[in-house]
Amino acid sequence: MIISSVELREICLPLIHFFETSFGRTTERHILLVCVTDKDGGEGWGECTAGEGPFYSDEWVETAWPTLTQFLIPFVLGKTVESATQILSLMKLVRGHRMAKAAIETACWDLEAKRAGLPLWKHLGGVRPEISCGVSIGIQNTAEELMEKIQTEVAAGYQRIKIKIKPGWDVNIVEQVRRNFPDIRLMADANSAYTLADVALFKALDQFDLMMFEQPLAHDDIFDHAELQKQITTSICLDESIRTPEDAEHAIALTSCRIVNLKLGRVGGHAQAKEVERVCRESNVPVWCGGMLESGIGRAHNIGMSTLAGFTLPGDVSASSRYWTEDIIDPPVTVSANGTIVAPDKAGIGFDVNLLRVERLTVRKELIGLQ
Repeated sequence: MIISSVELREICLPLIHFFETSFGRTTERHILLVCVTDKDGGEGWGECTAGEGPFYSDEWVETAWPTLTQFLIPFVLGKTVESATQILSLMKLVRGHRMAKAAIETACWDLEAKRAGLPLWKHLGGVRPEISCGVSIGIQNTAEELMEKIQTEVAAGYQRIKIKIKPGWDVNIVEQVRRNFPDIRLMADANSAYTLADVALFKALDQFDLMMFEQPLAHDDIFDHAELQKQITTSICLDESIRTPEDAEHAIALTSCRIVNLKLGRVGGHAQAKEVERVCRESNVPVWCGGMLESGIGRAHNIGMSTLAGFTLPGDVSASSRYWTEDIIDPPVTVSANGTIVAPDKAGIGFDVNLLRVERLTVRKELIGLQ
């Protein structure tokens, strides 16, 4: 594989409904898309999952763009690699910036799968042609609005409900949800909003039969999480803390978590995701795919990743229509009445990128090619 050009685009995609976490409220997504082209004219698409500000991680759109254009794209242009697994190594001089790296790396996986005539999920080594889906529901204006949203998603067949919590929107809210929905698979995502001083709060939440608490403590911590896990019965799931396979190994060794949320952008792309999945699977730690309010391109990559053997819990890969009036892929991602998504049979990510729609949503773009 020789990459001859890379086109970078920023699109603005309004959400159907705001999405709020402990970081704040999002009403529209500014998403960076990457299209790589090889010397034979083949194309592959990837997506940078960095947010609009440096809140979930220290990466955001305005750091990803210059990092891509000034460093990462020049590092891969014209280089010969045997497979997409080697793409990340071309960018190793740049520390961090995993989401920006993943945008290029995942695009190369799409390109390589197309060249091989294989659906991405099969090319990655996936073992299940259908994945189980859950939903992530943000903080709402009122508890009543939250109950209505949960009812809608349960009726749609989703197999797991995740709600966001933060100080002041936690024990009472979870108690109300459990009272109204006693039988659903329920989890709570704190997005690092608490400290070890809040152990009593998590002990109080233990009574509600939750699947897990996701990243309750600091975003870069594994030590305090280990201490918290000793004192509560509900499983801890780590998200932001797991950036590398080594992070997963250390967290598992310390018993900092019993579950891992795996996000492509956070770990730097498919090759790293496969390694994290392997580490967890070999340690019997369940993995599931977290969401970053992706467009259809990122969503398609998440579907591919979620077919790997270690992904035994429903992930945040849900229907396009939950977020977008119009997605940028055709057909949009749909979820069955049983809360599943069938992995596409078409080569590559399995969906067509609607170029006219992408062009209409584009607010800036840059093409960088071989001179």
